[in-house]
Amino acid sequence: MSSFRRDFITKPIFSWARGVLPSMSDTEREALEAGDVWWDADLFAGNPDWSKLLNQAPATLTAEEKAFLNGPVDELCVMLDDWKINWEWRDLPPEVWDFIKQKKFFGMIIPKEHGGLGFSPYAHSEVVRKLSSRSLAAAVTVMVPNSLGPGELLMRFGTKEQQARWLPRLADGRDIPCFGLTSPEAGSDAASMIDSGVICKGTFEGREVLGLRLNWHKRYITLGPVATLLGLAFKAYDPDHLAGNVDELGITVALIPTDLPGVSIGHRHLPAMQVFQNGPNWGKDVFIPMDYIIGGQTRLGQGWKMLMTALAAGRGISLPSLSAAGAAYAARTTGAYARIREQFGISIGKFEGIEEPLARIAGTAYLLDGARRLTCAALNEGRHPAVISGIMKLQATERMRIAIDDAMDIHGGKAVIDGPQNYLGSLYRSVPVGITVEGANILTRNLIVFGQGAIRAHPYLLQEMNALGEQDHAKGLDAFDDAFWKHVGHSVVTLFRAFGRSWTGGMFAPAPDAGEATGFYRQLSRYSSAFALCADMALLTLGGALKRKEMLSARFGDILSELYLLSAALKRWQDEGRQAADFAALEWCMASGFRTIESRFAEILANLPNRFVAVILKFVVQPFGARVLGPSDRVVHECAQLVLEPSAARDRLTPDLSHVDDDRGVARLEKAFLLVTGTEEVSKRMRAAHLHDWQEAVKRGVITQAEGEQLKAAHEAVAGVIEVDDFAPESLSPIYKKPADVHSFFQELGEQRAAS
Repeated sequence: MSSFRRDFITKPIFSWARGVLPSMSDTEREALEAGDVWWDADLFAGNPDWSKLLNQAPATLTAEEKAFLNGPVDELCVMLDDWKINWEWRDLPPEVWDFIKQKKFFGMIIPKEHGGLGFSPYAHSEVVRKLSSRSLAAAVTVMVPNSLGPGELLMRFGTKEQQARWLPRLADGRDIPCFGLTSPEAGSDAASMIDSGVICKGTFEGREVLGLRLNWHKRYITLGPVATLLGLAFKAYDPDHLAGNVDELGITVALIPTDLPGVSIGHRHLPAMQVFQNGPNWGKDVFIPMDYIIGGQTRLGQGWKMLMTALAAGRGISLPSLSAAGAAYAARTTGAYARIREQFGISIGKFEGIEEPLARIAGTAYLLDGARRLTCAALNEGRHPAVISGIMKLQATERMRIAIDDAMDIHGGKAVIDGPQNYLGSLYRSVPVGITVEGANILTRNLIVFGQGAIRAHPYLLQEMNALGEQDHAKGLDAFDDAFWKHVGHSVVTLFRAFGRSWTGGMFAPAPDAGEATGFYRQLSRYSSAFALCADMALLTLGGALKRKEMLSARFGDILSELYLLSAALKRWQDEGRQAADFAALEWCMASGFRTIESRFAEILANLPNRFVAVILKFVVQPFGARVLGPSDRVVHECAQLVLEPSAARDRLTPDLSHVDDDRGVARLEKAFLLVTGTEEVSKRMRAAHLHDWQEAVKRGVITQAEGEQLKAAHEAVAGVIEVDDFAPESLSPIYKKPADVHSFFQELGEQRAAS
């Protein structure tokens, strides 16, 4: 029976599919093969096993990692003056560079046997999180060597000799690393780079060896201006067949000491006024021996796969950590500012127009940190979830952008006027950097999240593609027959599952017993089955053309992203003991995410080219249209309240940020916040008595002398927070030498204009 099916039913389908299957470039194939799948596979299958998620061990820190966070990391935070770093020194001061090297911040991920700290991905994430809330320049400086770069690549792919030679030097800061991938010709499209390495014989350290002669131009390279060891991506060529029979070997990565002849380190870029070290570099006829290729000669041409494998982990740590910290920082500072700032005689936090963005900031902070922790839990176990890492980088940086914009709007002029008292300006300016690096978000959203996820995380699609690409026709047909009919069975089951769950509103969809949150699991089970069905139908009707339907792909990617992020929020709720006080944040996340999911389904069904299939799908998965409108006014109000009052809930929402008592910026804000909330009852009694002068209130016996002095301290603290910086003209511009010159300068300028 199976042979009849294969020969008479499957075989024509197999032949047709081989003819229409689009060609896949080497870089696409290597990107697909990099990393692995995890919870994303459950979501793509349409019937997530919630016990698998809830049984996942939370990410935790060892005693040594906690000691590092509470010791060297806190010490480093005290040393950092973000205003001076950005506007006076334009760099980290020498003592900070020395401290970072001495305490092995550059070697957090390097194993102890090679002189590093041997920390987990979660510890790496926590360090970046805390530093990000104090100085972005310091955070970026620390995170880059521990993310995509020579250290990660050496640990995963280097030879034992390379590891023994280079890792100890990277760990203790004798060498500062950078990685050169982006060039003027190739940004997101690394395959189009023209940087080259030609295999030839040359003289190196007094002896003739086989090696490569390199020529390159790289830019946007973080730590590039100060790096002593450059990890370089280039295309390798072997025209004389000195290493084999292939002329074009493909992308390769190698280690380049920056003091080699022919290496030129350029001046600094200034990325969005951020002063972490970043700049271009060049190489002209730079000769390196074969053993400078990471992994040795056998790794020629394997560079893209190596990079994608490393990125599958690193992209899920650094920028998501920075983004989650940014959202939590915005929640803590904006909640405090909205509480102490009064307009029209009341705290602006009581205005519903302020509550809405404030709830969005608080909900985003809850969501992103839950997703960060869940992703780190997977990474701690040695997983490299490539699709999830892409989701995290994309969604974390995009949502940070929204949170910071909201924070700026609520702060108004306080956050617009720059100076030492402005605790948001630097973070606001840094947002485009996170959006752009490690893969532009537009590309990630439109091509990668669903494009890679559909192949990697789908239970059968990759098996079918591999079978179609099999050179042995008979072997490929057998493999395709097995995978294809399993796929058909899966699709039929998914069809009925999606139909039942959609028409009942998810009432009977599987969910764990999770108290108040049980209904949220049911809805995610419902949406997961609808997603799996719609994705299958889109792939069936569009085939390889779906890759070119970027807007459809982006909408599918948005749904997959929401499914993952909302799963992470539920996991956080569970791991933190189902805190009743935090439920409003969870409700906000769910309502906002469900609205996005239903909107994207509606957009997909409205734009799917095959209208017959679109009508059927709408009947099955969205019979009543997109019905979720987002968080209710009650949820918005309760979520906003989480950051407007001192509480354990506020601390859980904004944990592990840097708190330095320097009587500036955030420190002033926190003091004023505690004073204002601590004197609220006193203020109420004064308002009830229609009094504004605390001394008069004391005379009339409305409040005590001690209460009056507390109120005075609160008013003075608020005035100190509301205050913004101003500068003498000569301190901002070399045009002026002293204050009197301002008037004479403009007077002279006016006379010159009148004369002309």
